[in-house]
Amino acid sequence: MKTKKDIAKEVAEALDIPQTLAKEAVQKTLDAIIRGLVTEGRIELRKFGVFEVKDRAAKKARNPNTGESIMLPAKKVVTFKAGTEMEANVKRLFAKTLSEAREEGLERERRNKEEK
Repeated sequence: MKTKKDIAKEVAEALDIPQTLAKEAVQKTLDAIIRGLVTEGRIELRKFGVFEVKDRAAKKARNPNTGESIMLPAKKVVTFKAGTEMEANVKRLFAKTLSEAREEGLERERRNKEEK
């Protein structure tokens, strides 16, 4: 898991600035995103993705402890849809992970056959 502190450290190293300044810049960026969602309802960051405030309808649910039916009220939720560049990079990473796992599995099978 990557934290805000990890991101700030990467920014500080990339820009050769003090880590405290990078941390403040990261926090200010996140604050601006929150303010934008509150005031505009949508933040679009090209190549990264879109944050959007949407209405979630009221719905019927069940209390798992008692089994009693309850009504959950309507509410606003924040959604995120990844941008095309982010999706492509994640797909590439996932494909690489799958091919590595496949290769490891084949190697394990070869070793098992050799042991028999």
